[in-house]
Amino acid sequence: MDVSEAVARRISVRAFTPEPVPKHRVLSLLAKAGQAPSGGNLQPWRVHALTGPPLEELKARATANPAGEAPAYQVYPPGLWDPYRRRRSECGEDLYATIAIARQDRAGRLRQLAENGRLFGAPVGLFVSLDRRLGPPQWADLGIFLQTLMLLAVADGLSTCAQEYWSQYPQTLAELLDLPAEEMVFCGIALGYAAEHPINGLRTRREPLAAWAALHGFD
Repeated sequence: MDVSEAVARRISVRAFTPEPVPKHRVLSLLAKAGQAPSGGNLQPWRVHALTGPPLEELKARATANPAGEAPAYQVYPPGLWDPYRRRRSECGEDLYATIAIARQDRAGRLRQLAENGRLFGAPVGLFVSLDRRLGPPQWADLGIFLQTLMLLAVADGLSTCAQEYWSQYPQTLAELLDLPAEEMVFCGIALGYAAEHPINGLRTRREPLAAWAALHGFD
């Protein structure tokens, strides 16, 4: 599989089979992802991979506290404006449409939101962290690492879903992962094998090239 195919095939999977992912495949995936570039070669990422009882404990604690904790950061800025608000709204509507949850079905939407706390049934959770004293350039490096990891997962026959949902459980994660005070979790990644489920049929919309790219000096 070439890179273009991996990019085209990568989606956020929100329903996984319980089939375990062998340790050697997780280690291989992480080792390859570690080749991602970073400014000054800082390599600011850290990854905690959970499966089995540690992951089940985390799921149980998230389920017991659906409201979460004081978040580590705000996923979206307050008063989100267009076109970003429109894109987020379209994504949500398209997602819920795949599983027949109506806009007015608040209970149904909350139930689906809570599936994040189960990592959508994935057998492995990767929790990606960095030193909270680092700045925007290192957060960008982290994004490069995440995309590298997710594309490598596709090439290896695995599926993923990156979850900023876990930003609302900083205390729980710090305790369970034994994080030093300066380390914060940016996101979780559900990792495993995609299940046959309508929600995995979602393909989020993309803006046309002309909406975000400009060419200067080309013939």
